[in-house]
Amino acid sequence: MNHIVTVQDAVTAFEPWMEPTDAELDAIEHEMPVILADVELLDAHIVTLDRTPTELDDRRIRRARRRALAARVALVNRAAGTSLPGGAA
Repeated sequence: MNHIVTVQDAVTAFEPWMEPTDAELDAIEHEMPVILADVELLDAHIVTLDRTPTELDDRRIRRARRRALAARVALVNRAAGTSLPGGAA
């Protein structure tokens, strides 16, 4: 009888490429307001999964949706303000 085992842990354990680079960490930090706003929106939706949403729940979802949209707009505006290398503008 042949046993099927995974060798992924042995192959990929402690590889230097498994850690995020400084650039990736900076990108995550740059996008953190959007991530947190999306988490808040998900939390608002999760609360209403097992019940009928009340008016308060609806307001919370609308508020979270507006915050998520505002965070995305702010991120796009910050990205548009920075110039890319090799750009013509």
